[in-house]
Amino acid sequence: MNKEELHELLHPMKVIGLGGNPVLNEKIAQILHQPLIETAVHHFSDGEIQVNIGESIRGCDVFVIQSIQDPVNENFMELEIVLDALHRASAHNVNVVIPYLAYSRSDTKTRSREPITAKLIANLLQLTGIDRLIVVDLHASQIQGFYNIPVDHLHAMPILAQYFLDNGIARKEDDDIVVVSPDHSGAKLARNFGQYFDAPIAIVDQRGARYDTEVHDMIGDVKGKKCIIVDDLIDTGSRMAASTKSVMAAGAKKVYVAATHALLSKNATEVLNELPIEQIVVTDTIKHKRYPDRMVRISVDQLLARGIDYVYKDRSIHEIFDEQNRLK
Repeated sequence: MNKEELHELLHPMKVIGLGGNPVLNEKIAQILHQPLIETAVHHFSDGEIQVNIGESIRGCDVFVIQSIQDPVNENFMELEIVLDALHRASAHNVNVVIPYLAYSRSDTKTRSREPITAKLIANLLQLTGIDRLIVVDLHASQIQGFYNIPVDHLHAMPILAQYFLDNGIARKEDDDIVVVSPDHSGAKLARNFGQYFDAPIAIVDQRGARYDTEVHDMIGDVKGKKCIIVDDLIDTGSRMAASTKSVMAAGAKKVYVAATHALLSKNATEVLNELPIEQIVVTDTIKHKRYPDRMVRISVDQLLARGIDYVYKDRSIHEIFDEQNRLK
C-alpha cells in the first residue's frame, strides 16, 4: 500500500456543499466522484440557523464548498456554523472552498473610522479552526496575507482567455485587440490578461466612484480596435457602463467584457442589456435566476475540483498555474 492509498484509508475525503451555489457544488462533487454529504440547514423564523451533518466525519478530510454571495451575511453565518460543527465532530482536516469571497473589496483603510472587513472575515473564519482556504480570484491578492493558514488562490482569468481564443474572438496573430482596464487599479489584471493575446492595454481614466456613469478619457489607443474590458467582478454594472461608453466614444470597433464574478446586484441586468456589448463572459462562481442577454457563463468546476484533489493528495497547486501559464 502506497502513501496515497494509506491516506485515503485513514482520512477519507468528504465533501459538503452549502446553499450559496448548489449547482456548482454538484458539478464539483461529480468530477471528484464524491457524493455531497447530506447536510440539513434549517432557518428559524427569527433568522437563526441550525445545522445537522448527516453522517460521521470523524478522522476525515472535509472540504466545505460555499459561495458567500447574496444573501451574503446569511451564507457566511451558515458556513461558520457548519465549520464549528465539523470542528466539534472531530474532522481530521477542514478545508474551506469559497468560489466567491464577499467583503474582499474592503481590504484597506482609506478613510478615518473605516473597517478593514476582509481582515475581519479572515479572523472569523480562522476562529473555527479551519486548516486551509481555497478561493477564486480575490479582489486583491494581498488578502492572502490576512490568513495564518495556507491559502490557495486559484485564477479563473486563464479560463476566460481560453474562451476568447477557442471562439476566434481574439487571437495572438490579431493586431486589432486591446485589453481595457476600467480604472487605474486594474491595470495589472489587464496586462496579465493581454498576455494571452499579445495585446496592448488601455485604461479608462475613471477617477472617483461618483463619476461611474460619465464618459471618461482613455489612456491608450482603442480607435478601430476590438476591445475586451476585463475586471474581477461586475456588481451594479455602472462601472462597466461607463467603461463601455468611454471606449466607444474613443472609437472602438467592438466591445467585449470578461469578469470572474458576476454579482449583478440592483438593476445590473437591465444596465448591461442596454450597452452595445457583443458578449459578457463570466464564470459560474455566483448563481442567479436571471442573466443579461449576451452573458456567457464558463464553469470553474474543473478548476476547483482539481484544486481540491491536489490538496487532498498533497500535490503542488503550482502545477495548475504552470498549465495556465502555457497558454500565454
